[in-house]
Amino acid sequence: MEQLYEFFNRKLKKVPTDFLRYKYNQIKWNGRFFGLVGPRGVGKSTMLLQHIKLNLDITDTLYVSADHLYFSEHKLIELADHFVKMGGKHLFIDEIHKYDNWSKELKQIYDSYDELQVVISGSSILDIYKGLADLSRRLPIYHMQGLSFREYLQLFQQLEVPTYSLEEILTHKSVLPGIEHPLPYFQDYLRRGYYPFGKDEEFELELMQVINQTMEVDIPQYIQSNITLGKRLKSLLMVVARSVPFKPVMQKLADATGISRNDIPNYLIYLEKAGMIVQLRDSTGGLRGLGKIEKLYLDNPNLIYTLAPLQAEIGNVRETFFMNQMRVSHDVMSSSVSDFEIEGKVFEIGGRKKGHKQIQGVEDGYIVKDDIESGYANVIPLWAFGLNY
Repeated sequence: MEQLYEFFNRKLKKVPTDFLRYKYNQIKWNGRFFGLVGPRGVGKSTMLLQHIKLNLDITDTLYVSADHLYFSEHKLIELADHFVKMGGKHLFIDEIHKYDNWSKELKQIYDSYDELQVVISGSSILDIYKGLADLSRRLPIYHMQGLSFREYLQLFQQLEVPTYSLEEILTHKSVLPGIEHPLPYFQDYLRRGYYPFGKDEEFELELMQVINQTMEVDIPQYIQSNITLGKRLKSLLMVVARSVPFKPVMQKLADATGISRNDIPNYLIYLEKAGMIVQLRDSTGGLRGLGKIEKLYLDNPNLIYTLAPLQAEIGNVRETFFMNQMRVSHDVMSSSVSDFEIEGKVFEIGGRKKGHKQIQGVEDGYIVKDDIESGYANVIPLWAFGLNY
């Protein structure tokens, strides 16, 4: 236990509290039992520690990582029991997916200690959702994405910008106070601004480590496969990285990667839930991700520039950015007349010279242009959509 408290105190002292992620104010922190998930590297652990530092009494609070050596000889249920008997009230368990049979022990903790708040987090989203079967509806899950362009401006450039709704963005109410020329910041964001560790000198190396860990450990572990699958998954990821947004043809993907054609759809879902890709669907299956897959994208532009910098086609980057930023607060679907549809509105993405041909005759259509500082009429600057969370 002493080692766990030393670990907790070291982490707590180092965590900054001057910048809080968009998700912070959306979480019901008083909940007795909840979880936080998201792709590796987006700042989940930092946010939990910030909440502890800003709001809780450390004499009755403990933050642990489930991969700590302590758990090679002790069980979670043992820790919870000892902690409660010492007067503990708030137990935060990070990297929960690295503890075998975590969901069954959490259920036991939930049923046995009414007075104990338990908060879990994990990067292996697949394992978290797999474990929820044991917990029924006891464990609400919050999902956190990487930095928006707005958050990047605050964290990287110390520039305070408010959040704008889609309606405010479309009516040209989104402005950047004190920023005369947003495009240099926007170009920097596309390359390194989605992940909080983008400020690090070794950012690309660290991001490759995140990718490798996801491909070689998280997904194979989830489906109980070996490292050979990890190599095939990386080849599948590279096919997506080197392509403009494309409609997936399963046989072509199978031929390019050596993965069985029948397995490709499942592997794409695994990659999507792990925060590596996103699949654009049509509206045939309703709003919640049941429609037919129309296009594949990498999850965010940083992945494009890291995995395939020589093939970073600007049209791909633009569409990836729009999809990535808007899906946090909206259901983004494919459109039969343009690139995207959100709540009945259609959006055509392009550069400065992009025309109106695709949306002629469309009642609620918008041209989203890169390389412009401000918009007019139904022409909206691409960077503005990065201010919606």
